Amino acid sequence: MSEINATPATEAAASDTQDFLSSVGESEKRVRVSGKAVSDEVVLSTKDVNVYYGDHHALHDTSLDFHKGEITALIGPSGCGKSTFLRSLNLMNREIRGCRVEGEINYRGRNVNTKTENTYELRRSIGMVFQQPNPFRKSIRDNITFAPRRHGITDRDELDRMVEESLRGAALWDEVKDKLDKSAYALSGGQQQRLCIARTLALNPDVILFDEPCSALDPISTLAIEDLMSSIVAERAIVIVTHNMEQASRVSNRTAFFYMGDMVEYDETDEIFQRPKDKRLNDYLTGMFS
Repeated sequence: MSEINATPATEAAASDTQDFLSSVGESEKRVRVSGKAVSDEVVLSTKDVNVYYGDHHALHDTSLDFHKGEITALIGPSGCGKSTFLRSLNLMNREIRGCRVEGEINYRGRNVNTKTENTYELRRSIGMVFQQPNPFRKSIRDNITFAPRRHGITDRDELDRMVEESLRGAALWDEVKDKLDKSAYALSGGQQQRLCIARTLALNPDVILFDEPCSALDPISTLAIEDLMSSIVAERAIVIVTHNMEQASRVSNRTAFFYMGDMVEYDETDEIFQRPKDKRLNDYLTGMFS
């Protein structure tokens, strides 16, 4: 049997995950979601949402509920509308020229898809973590305190508390507590993504949207992010777009399948993967198309 030599990159990735696992208690390691619904409390919902890019009708009449304490996975082939739908949930699509969103997006029972909605305040409650780790070109500390300062929090003790709580929530505190004033760019890719999650947690959002958060990460760092999502979901709703079917089946309570702009099937994750009802979903899960 040939010996596999470790490279600096693989050693760093292994160290990153070992540090992560050391920073959580034994009971939190390898937390996995049941694949079944666990909550009736709807935090966020959509009703007949349609999205247009100019004349292109990208998303059709999509209605979904998102529940506190649950992770919902959005799956489907590239270009099917799942990321378009995700970006609609906190009105990020408004930043795209020529994009128009119709229908209701109800946060805590209030339709936020209005011209008068304060999107800055909305995104305090509905945060987002993007595909590529995107830390600010600032220190680790300043990455966490940037948004709270923008929201008027200036007390140093309060900011220090938020930094520690957010980094602990992202299972990153023990790895960075002695280098908070160093550049966020000195962190590994997996650590940078957890810093972005900590930055989102600083505002204690009700909902966190994840747009393929592990697509740029190695398998070990992906494992850390999945465990992190499972550990923070109890107090909020999480929605994740993923092309990784194994990931969707591992981390989510419910799953929605999108195809060509339609939300085709939505159910508990175990039902979606074990007993798909729509032929298109079955074909997708069995690799007939991707």
